[in-house]
Amino acid sequence: MGFYSLTSLLCVAEPLQIQLPTENKALLNGHPEQFFMYVDRNFEGEVTQPWEGGAFGYVRSPIRVGGEVVMTRFHEGIDIQPIKRDKAGNPLDLVMSISEGKVVHISPVAGRSNYGKYVVVEHQWDDSRVYSLYAHLAEITVGIGDPVIAGSVLGRMGYTGVGLNRTRAHLHLEVALMMSANYEGWHAKNFGSANYHGNFNGMNLAGVDVTALFLERAKDPNLTFSQFVLSRPMQFKVTIPLKSADPDFLQRHPWMKGTGEPDAVSWEIGFAATGHAISFTPSTRPVNGPTLTHLRPSEIPQRYLTRGLLTGEGTDTTLSSGGKNMLALVLDDFPIKSGR
Repeated sequence: MGFYSLTSLLCVAEPLQIQLPTENKALLNGHPEQFFMYVDRNFEGEVTQPWEGGAFGYVRSPIRVGGEVVMTRFHEGIDIQPIKRDKAGNPLDLVMSISEGKVVHISPVAGRSNYGKYVVVEHQWDDSRVYSLYAHLAEITVGIGDPVIAGSVLGRMGYTGVGLNRTRAHLHLEVALMMSANYEGWHAKNFGSANYHGNFNGMNLAGVDVTALFLERAKDPNLTFSQFVLSRPMQFKVTIPLKSADPDFLQRHPWMKGTGEPDAVSWEIGFAATGHAISFTPSTRPVNGPTLTHLRPSEIPQRYLTRGLLTGEGTDTTLSSGGKNMLALVLDDFPIKSGR
């Protein structure tokens, strides 16, 4: 990952103060099967309900690659099962903010997103804005601009959104980095549909491994958010030409910036397998455009390990069209809409 200057980071980074968003604490008590909401699965004729499908990461849509079963569908958050239901089976669990912050987005119309009714809270962690998202709510009890603390009630658990029913009611939680502060322009360039959520569209929020975040914070009370992100496994790196100003994403997450290379002509950007940026390291490698310059080896095709952001096999692996679009979003490499 390289060496990082911690001078400014140590001045602002404070231990992460977070709590789980419902009264279900089974994750921290060593009982994940009582915490994650299962998914219904029919694979090779076997019908199961694995709780692992509610965890973070590549946990859904199994296929067989050679003799190995590979999960190909990425789940960007965690699904937390209820612990209280009424006589009809509706969940009664209250949904609470995981940390201090303010409400920056609510979506009270269930049909406007796969998330159903959802809330986004902005947190100030390590000189950066980080976002927590709470989805599939039955009702929302806060408004935009409301300040919150850890434990402030945001709404009630439900099953609004696509593909849910009362039996599988749960809270979908994400902790995410905003990819672009100008998302509207990227959305207009790539989609013909309306964007009801501004910068808080789920496609613009890159989820970190929230399961690991809670578990590692429980082990280390001094853990900071930046330390957590910088420690994530690196799946691939993309090198881009250096410009006169740091990318806006890096300016908003300054602790990702590496040191050294006074004669740098490019940035080498490290990405987790899930597609969120981890590091920006100055490099002397000359490139004419985005170039894949590092890849964690695997016998499994990289498209299955990177949400399809990479394509090809072995040394012929490159950024896919989806990977190029993701990179464009991180780098604001699209027409910026005026007035935003």
